[in-house]
Amino acid sequence: MLRTGIVLDSRYQDHNPGRNHPERPARITTLLDPISQAQRLGLQRMAPRLATPEEVALIHDTAHVGHVAATAEHERFSFDADTPVSSQSYATALLATGGLLTLLDAVMDHEIDNGFALVRPPGHHADRNRAMGFCLFNSAAIGAQYLRERFGLKRVLVMDWDVHHGNGTQHSFDDDPGVLYVSTHQYPYYPGTGALNEVGHGQGEGYTLNLPLSSGCGDAEYQEVFEFAIEPICRQFDPEFVIISAGFDAHVRDPLGGMQVTEAGFGTMARILLRIAQDHARGRCVALLEGGYDLEGLQKSVFHVIEELGGENLTASVPSYTPQGITAPVQKVHDRYWELPKL
Repeated sequence: MLRTGIVLDSRYQDHNPGRNHPERPARITTLLDPISQAQRLGLQRMAPRLATPEEVALIHDTAHVGHVAATAEHERFSFDADTPVSSQSYATALLATGGLLTLLDAVMDHEIDNGFALVRPPGHHADRNRAMGFCLFNSAAIGAQYLRERFGLKRVLVMDWDVHHGNGTQHSFDDDPGVLYVSTHQYPYYPGTGALNEVGHGQGEGYTLNLPLSSGCGDAEYQEVFEFAIEPICRQFDPEFVIISAGFDAHVRDPLGGMQVTEAGFGTMARILLRIAQDHARGRCVALLEGGYDLEGLQKSVFHVIEELGGENLTASVPSYTPQGITAPVQKVHDRYWELPKL
């Protein structure tokens, strides 16, 4: 059994975007009791800390940090139609980023083997100087840069399987070969980015891997792109740490997505990434909650990933499927940067 750290705190319910908003406090409420019960099975519950403004500024402009901080003086404020906040949202966003940093520190200090930061609000849409798409601070991007600056890591993999493309994370490392950003997402869909030919610029060309998928894709299609594109490229990148932007809005039950992924499918994706982490990154892997708006689908998917983090399934076979050749366009774009298997 691997030692898995969990960050989950009732304070993540304090961010209140308003009545009927899909990114609601109940996303945390639905996890609190089950996680408390699961502690008896060996999970290590870890208390999150607040990220400092300086840590947030590893990715975001200081003016943006100040803009978000100023919302604490207002009962209600909206960055855009999708991203309203309350007076507690700034503190909750700092706690979300700090929750991830807590686990990164614990893994690097050998206190745990891996972890899952069950936090809100999500972050992968937040750009350097803009809050958008329910997101205030880009925790995954901050975490990747934090690992490089505090611990001197040279290669960090950020795998984003949220149904929406993580435009903010991509833009953070667009010209940087030290972070491989990989995204599976429904396309075309919000936020409109993540086309196949978006591969990065300058020294970072080839270090952005977008896998846009049509509505209706499920476990088999996701497993195919993982096995024929994501896994071989990630292994060649040879990451020293794996961060998973784990959004569960590609779940078949999710009201915002149009995909057909099951909780078992998310488990398979996690298993493949954990094997990469085991072989290349000394097992160092932390998942971070992004989207996922059906409470039942969210809860079941989180627990499938937690089960995989435990390590007992690392050598188990993944489900069989019939390849559909959907990665052929990906290979045509990326074979100039990486060696890819024949379909």
